Amino acid sequence: MRSTAESISAFGTPTVVHFGGAVLVSAIMSAPWPSLVPPSVALALCGLGGLGNSAIVIHRARSQTVYTPGWADWLWYVILPCSLYAALGLAALFLRTTTQVALFVIGGAALGLLLLGIHNAWDTVTYIVVGGSRGDTTKTE
Repeated sequence: MRSTAESISAFGTPTVVHFGGAVLVSAIMSAPWPSLVPPSVALALCGLGGLGNSAIVIHRARSQTVYTPGWADWLWYVILPCSLYAALGLAALFLRTTTQVALFVIGGAALGLLLLGIHNAWDTVTYIVVGGSRGDTTKTE
């Protein structure tokens, strides 16, 4: 059994979204906004968009038939991303009132998305090259 578009869509596409999310948050935070309202709205939308994407990832992971996700997959592909996007959205809401703390959370979320993308890219490539080509139905960690 080889890797299919179905399994790559379930586990590869979120990686691109996390990298894009980290870049988008960095771009938003680098712009010279006239006040904290526009970046707060933009970051809140990023957080909501990330949570929406996580719902799609859950559906795809449960629907694909090539691979049965283990606890580590649920951690790296669902729990951690949901936590980071939720933290980003909440920090965006508090950006105007507790600016310093919110900025640290936003920076941590962007870094977390970058590191998550790196881990998941490695995990997906390892699965495709090693596990998917041998006919295994378990990913390597």
